[in-house]
Amino acid sequence: MCKITIPWIPITFTLTPMIGGFIGGIFVRKNIKGWYETLNRPSWRPPNYMFAPVWTTLYLGMGYASYMVYRSGGGFFGAAKIPLSLYASQMVLNWAWSPLFFEFHQLKWSLVEICVLWTNVAGCIVTFYKINKVASYFMIPYLGWLSLATALTYNIYKNNPEVSDKVNDE
Repeated sequence: MCKITIPWIPITFTLTPMIGGFIGGIFVRKNIKGWYETLNRPSWRPPNYMFAPVWTTLYLGMGYASYMVYRSGGGFFGAAKIPLSLYASQMVLNWAWSPLFFEFHQLKWSLVEICVLWTNVAGCIVTFYKINKVASYFMIPYLGWLSLATALTYNIYKNNPEVSDKVNDE
């Protein structure tokens, strides 16, 4: 009889980022047509239909990278402890951006938050590299897309002062 084993640990690491991405997508979807479309946005922004497949790909890549670091670095209590802590904190920051921007319309704080996120991800890449070089390479496209998202957030913040300076009392 053939026994099939399911690799739960790599699957869990790989899919975990999708949880926050899915929840964040709820905030995005309900605010795209109403609020986001009314903002002064740059012509160079990616089309809306690009975001879901790009983020899905990035989340799967970063999730698998975290598994590679976990495996190569001795788990949560080995050499991978600091890289995985950075990874967890960047995931929280990543997941927090969508509600901050789309639900609460906090352009200034979204910009501050995404700059902190960018720095955290860069640190994550450096610490991943010390444990597993390939895992760090999986994170580079994420940092690239995050750079675009940061520039887009900055542009929207600067070009929408009536929203940027408004306190959300809704």
